[in-house]
Amino acid sequence: MRVLVFLLLLATPAHALSAFDASPKGLAMDGYDPVSYFVAPAPQQGSPDIAADWAGVPWQFASPENRDRFLMAPESYAPQFGGWCAWAVGHGYLQPARPTSYAIVRGKLYLNWSPGVQRRWEASRPANIASGHHRWPTLKRQLLDADS
Repeated sequence: MRVLVFLLLLATPAHALSAFDASPKGLAMDGYDPVSYFVAPAPQQGSPDIAADWAGVPWQFASPENRDRFLMAPESYAPQFGGWCAWAVGHGYLQPARPTSYAIVRGKLYLNWSPGVQRRWEASRPANIASGHHRWPTLKRQLLDADS
C-alpha cells in the first residue's frame, strides 16, 4: 500500500501535494464546482476565473456566489476523504476519483472512480462510509507525511 501511495504522489504535481486529490492539472475535483453538487440540478464545471485556494489545492467555481459559499464553510462542500475514491479509501488504498461518479449522503459529498465502482460502493453504502471514515485518518497521515 505504501508503494501505491508513493506512486500516486509521484504522479501528482508538486504544487498540489496535500491530503486532497488533485487532477493532473492540479485542480481539486478536476475543476468541478463543489457547491454546485448541492445547489444545482447537476454538478457544474468551474471557471478558472472564479477560483480559490483551500487545503493546499486550487478549487474552481461556476459563480462568485458559489465561491463565497464554499469559503464560508469549505468542510460543508468539499468531498469526503480528500476527494479520493470513497470505495478505495474504504478498502484501505487511494485511487483518484471522477467528479461525475458521486453521491450525497446525509449532506456529505462522496466521489468514486467510475459508475461501476459507484454501484459497488452504493451496494454497501453504510459499511463503505464507516470503513472509509475508519481508514481515512491513516491514509491522510501517509499523504501528509510524504509531503513533509
